[in-house]
Amino acid sequence: QVQLVESGGGLVQPGGSLRLSCAVSASAFSISSWGWFRQAPGKQRELVAAITSGGVTNYADSAKGRFTISRDNAKNTVYLQMNSLRPEDAAVYYCTAATRSSLRPRDYWGQGTQVTVSS
Repeated sequence: QVQLVESGGGLVQPGGSLRLSCAVSASAFSISSWGWFRQAPGKQRELVAAITSGGVTNYADSAKGRFTISRDNAKNTVYLQMNSLRPEDAAVYYCTAATRSSLRPRDYWGQGTQVTVSS
């Protein structure tokens, strides 16, 4: 059983930064891809960023140049560093994982963490 637990969400002003963390309960050897999705009210869930065990990354156009996905295998943790946040980045952010290599990993989902961008 793979469990994902997100943390790090909160309220930030436009232009500010947040770092989301996702602790993965299963052995890192069973996970080949990690990702972050988000869903804003009234909108479809969308991929923000993903990373494979080989280090290949995939970013939404809206995230390129502002967000960085990374992982710490020793800690079984995935991060999403978000800089230059905009009001339109406000959403519930979900950590995801997959046991196969995928640039849109969706096998396992965390419970979500709220990010609010407002002055």
